[in-house]
Amino acid sequence: MVQTEAFIILSMILFALGAMGVLIRRNPILVFMAVELMLNSANLALVAFARQWGHSDGQIFVFFVITVAAAEVAVGLALIVAIFRTKQSINIDDLHLMEG
Repeated sequence: MVQTEAFIILSMILFALGAMGVLIRRNPILVFMAVELMLNSANLALVAFARQWGHSDGQIFVFFVITVAAAEVAVGLALIVAIFRTKQSINIDDLHLMEG
């Protein structure tokens, strides 16, 4: 049986990769993918702790996190499409020109 520590270490590695993706990448779609990776690493930690303690509360929270992630993707992609229609570019560095 796999120990909980192994799941937590994997979760930490995935979260670190997602954080690096958010900080390094300039493409908004890749940034959203990195945020999704971070949310999934939190889900992995929640499920691992729920399994360790024998409660289903962590798994219930995972469903809420997945719901929020789906809403975040829908709103984020709508914003990317709207920005692309006005600026003809989705480069994050060019978005500072949209300031008042």
